[in-house]
Amino acid sequence: MDLKKLKIEAEKEIKKAKNLKNLNKVFKKYLGKKGEIAKVFNSLKKLSEAKRKKLGKEANLVKAEIEKMIRKKSKELREKARKVRLKKERIDVTRPGKKVEIGHLHPLTLVQREVLEIFQSMGFSVVLGPDIETEWYNFDALNIPKDHPARDFWDTFWLKPETQKSKVKTQKLLRTHTSPVQIRYMEKHNPPLRIIVPGRCFRHEATDISHDIQFYQLEGLVVDKNISAANFRAIIEEFLKRFFKIKIEIRLRPSFFPFTEPSFEIDVRRGKGKWVEMMGAGMVHPNVFKFSRLNPKNWQGFAFGIGLDRLAMLRYKINDIRLFYSGDLRFLKQF
Repeated sequence: MDLKKLKIEAEKEIKKAKNLKNLNKVFKKYLGKKGEIAKVFNSLKKLSEAKRKKLGKEANLVKAEIEKMIRKKSKELREKARKVRLKKERIDVTRPGKKVEIGHLHPLTLVQREVLEIFQSMGFSVVLGPDIETEWYNFDALNIPKDHPARDFWDTFWLKPETQKSKVKTQKLLRTHTSPVQIRYMEKHNPPLRIIVPGRCFRHEATDISHDIQFYQLEGLVVDKNISAANFRAIIEEFLKRFFKIKIEIRLRPSFFPFTEPSFEIDVRRGKGKWVEMMGAGMVHPNVFKFSRLNPKNWQGFAFGIGLDRLAMLRYKINDIRLFYSGDLRFLKQF
């Protein structure tokens, strides 16, 4: 076997190897257990001792040289692969990083935070109440007894009655307004009182651009010795002026709510625009004080309820209340 020719062929194939996989094939072809060098050593037993020694020595030298070339080539290929990998994985620390997309506050959250901040600056305390109410707090204690025609104003989500140990059924519902918190608060706190109550309300009614089965309301209550509708007007005018950040005009129209007497609707107009109905309000009805265990001869006050959804619609010029609850990211990302 011509070892010189074998070495030359091996050298050519080693140089042609473009990657470690190709080089490994060359290694197996020439230095593997069944490779060309192994065949040379297997053929030595058929030769005389003198030729065996000579050819064996030459075969070992060729084997060593091929191993050396393969090691050198392997080192070159590994270095080349490392450079390619580093080039792909290299990070330019001077480049601006990718913009991290963060969440957006819901427009109702933005409006509620601003409204609370304004009222708190005027001395109001923020009070919360349960979404699930009893019939007593939602209706009876607000001067809306059973079979009263005024109950038709509120399309109620009634919950399955709970039978207690005394076998008396407790009728519960999803609150239709935030007014029940008035009773809960007056039961446990002595006047003077000045509170606002933000919260979600529910009504079983058809949905359209201005109505939904859920909405957010802000309840307000002020109770003291000498409170009048003039006090209410002054507070609401100040609030609306700060919220809309422009001069506004308001008017009070006579209305009816079972829990206030007298009752009125508040309309708002900006500049020479149209009058927009904004909220309902009135002086707290004497019966509501009685149900709250306060003497109406000693105390008087006013209450109001304003829709946070309506404020948000006016602030951001949104024409459909249902967008607030759609979960559409295209809508939410605008705020």
